[in-house]
Amino acid sequence: MKKQHRVLVLDFGGQYNLLVARRVRECGVYCEIKPWSLSLEAIEAFAPDGIIFTGGPATVFDKGAPIIDKKIFELGVPILGICYGQQLMMQLLGGSCRLSPVREYGKIELTHEGGALFAGIEKTSVFWMSHGVEVETLAPGFRACAHTAGCSAAAVENPARKLYGVQFHPEVLHSVHGTEVLKNFLYGVCGLKSEWKMASYSKEAIEECRAKVGDGKVLLALSGGVDSSVAAALLHRAVGEQLTCIFVDHGLLRKNEGDQVMDAMGVLGVKVVRVNAQERFLTRLKGVTEPERKRKIIGEEFIRVFEEEAKKIGKVDFLVQGTIYPDVVESGVGGESVVIKSHHNVGGLPDYVDFKEIIEPLRRLFKDEVRQLGIELGLPEALVWRQPFPGPGLAIRVIGEVTEERLAILRDADAIFREEIANAGLDRSINQYFAVLTDLRSVGVMGDERTYDYTLALRAVETQDFMTANWSRIPYDVLEKASNRIVNEVKHINRICYDITSKPPATVEWE
Repeated sequence: MKKQHRVLVLDFGGQYNLLVARRVRECGVYCEIKPWSLSLEAIEAFAPDGIIFTGGPATVFDKGAPIIDKKIFELGVPILGICYGQQLMMQLLGGSCRLSPVREYGKIELTHEGGALFAGIEKTSVFWMSHGVEVETLAPGFRACAHTAGCSAAAVENPARKLYGVQFHPEVLHSVHGTEVLKNFLYGVCGLKSEWKMASYSKEAIEECRAKVGDGKVLLALSGGVDSSVAAALLHRAVGEQLTCIFVDHGLLRKNEGDQVMDAMGVLGVKVVRVNAQERFLTRLKGVTEPERKRKIIGEEFIRVFEEEAKKIGKVDFLVQGTIYPDVVESGVGGESVVIKSHHNVGGLPDYVDFKEIIEPLRRLFKDEVRQLGIELGLPEALVWRQPFPGPGLAIRVIGEVTEERLAILRDADAIFREEIANAGLDRSINQYFAVLTDLRSVGVMGDERTYDYTLALRAVETQDFMTANWSRIPYDVLEKASNRIVNEVKHINRICYDITSKPPATVEWE
């Protein structure tokens, strides 16, 4: 089989690190994120065609800062250091860094003096900076090839050794020519081409799953969402009737969603077993208010249900999940970045799972890549573009304890909000929108009577990759109509708030 060209992204814990991988993939080059502590032997075994050092929160000259083996620079592999990555490169190769006299945060005007990274890019343009440390002395063999008003080494290069560094963040979309800088490194320096295509990934993933499963039986954790549906289509292509999908109706779904999921799955031609487990999940969640605990309870209970269903079917060797790359990295598994929250199907798995192996065919894909794969596999557009819905369901959209009463309130309110978004024709331009039932009660007046009821929060975001997101500027008349309907049609809600926080600092979900 033809060798797949690949880039290794070494993660030093910065907030934009998953975006580095996302931008590289957008350039048509496959890459993976690994922790900075990856051994030199493991790096050589990965056989990268290029390496990128990400940014990070550490100060490069402080005790305990992440340091790598200097022999990495002797592998002959092109390396690009970003922010902390540039500073580390300089520090290890004989240069030095210092606290910046002028800290730079946000959009900064940069001027370059040529060089491989800036081929075809206008001489002066805006890039995104986020640093309080800078290069003081260049390492031997390097030259500064870009500067800003406050940073004399905004980019450095040693073309003979194919070593490059930038103080700015090309992965952030606010960097006007950031993607061009990455392309210049990938195509011009590393000699790679745009060859990471979904058609080829689909074929390889099907073959890989078929080889792994052999003649074994497979269970798939089906939520009816985009990720698990695409995983089901892919596995069905790979192993056909050896696959059984288990749809756990845990009582935490949106209004009428259980029936809708079963109807939608009919187009796949896959065997689906619906398990009604509402009482079981709500019993486990009784009295639980801490979000991480909710996720872990749900994750463990999912697995236990699958194990029980597997025994009814007979010997089942494999469990399939629709885990995607952001789930892995946000759960602290993919690289060195901090754990943001444990996804129920990653960090929420119990220590012991009664299957030979868990298969996650989408584990390397971002959300938009999953949608591309779904189209490639022939899934209906309505299913591929279905609103994202977390595996723990409404349990993490009910703040505090999850009860049948609170779930019923949220279901009705959420259905109204989603209906009004669709009526306004905004359902494809807004990437995710939903309601959250808070645990806050406040005084209100309805029908000349005092009320003391729940506050409901509405959330809507627009994003390319779900790793960063902007709150959606929904027209006031749409918000007004949704708000009026909710307080008039849904009991026990007397106040509506709209969440205008982007990601970061927030996440898309509240819990």
